[in-house]
Amino acid sequence: MIDWDDVRYFLAAAHGGSVRAAAKRLGVNHSTVLRRIAQLEDHLGAQMFEKLPSGYRLTDAGEEVLEFANQMQASSDQLQARVFGRDQSVRGLLRVTLPAPLAGHLLMPDFADFARLHPGIEMEVLSSGELANLTNREADVAIRVVYDREDLPLNLHGLKGPELFGGFYLSRDRFAEWRAGGPDPAWISISGHGVPDWTREGEARTSGALFRTTDFESQIAAVRQGIGMTALPCFAGDADPLLMRMPETELHMYGTVWLLTQGEARKTMRVRLLIEFISRRLIVYAPLLAGLSVKGE
Repeated sequence: MIDWDDVRYFLAAAHGGSVRAAAKRLGVNHSTVLRRIAQLEDHLGAQMFEKLPSGYRLTDAGEEVLEFANQMQASSDQLQARVFGRDQSVRGLLRVTLPAPLAGHLLMPDFADFARLHPGIEMEVLSSGELANLTNREADVAIRVVYDREDLPLNLHGLKGPELFGGFYLSRDRFAEWRAGGPDPAWISISGHGVPDWTREGEARTSGALFRTTDFESQIAAVRQGIGMTALPCFAGDADPLLMRMPETELHMYGTVWLLTQGEARKTMRVRLLIEFISRRLIVYAPLLAGLSVKGE
């Protein structure tokens, strides 16, 4: 009988294109993936992959196995989702995925309140820029900011929340220096973006110099240190006492906050409780997300 775990390792390598990608996705080491694939090949009596300089390529036998393996994965996901959907207890694991800024600068106190209300629920908060796959049960609830509703996957159930806006921020000390005739600030960029054209002229211009960061926490730390100006969501920038929003600049819309679940999972009691709880908190935060107030006011 084929070991389903061997098939999972094969699928991860086939979809990822390499043993390294499969190991990272499954949270194991390189040798474990190789061993599992070798076990599957021994059982089936066929080679699944050709090793090329560019990565792993499926053999003809591998292509045929992949078709059936994908069907097995889909059936497994469906079975797991249906069983999970019938679980009406308020105990067990609950995975929530959302962007790191929303977790660290807005919703973590609310997750703490929810955990205190429901001590039997084991929460796992996946704060990352990567989108977890709800269909594969990588997460039970996704909180995402979506600019265009048409970008929402059709297989997900969505509850629409408030709109999220951003502004342009300097540290208060750097702003005072600039207002007193000091040099124009640099532009702090995240994830490889360049200097926006509008910042080279007008009231809120920058020097054109670029200071790059790779993550949100580094970006906000840089603007606090007076390195320059940057774009931040209003819920983070307005609530930070070290920062101020640049005058004479318009807010820009990031998108709408959505609470997303998938299929049968949304019927479970712990998922429903979290969705209801966070949706109520988001209503309270709507002015903050729109740049109209400071958290706590």
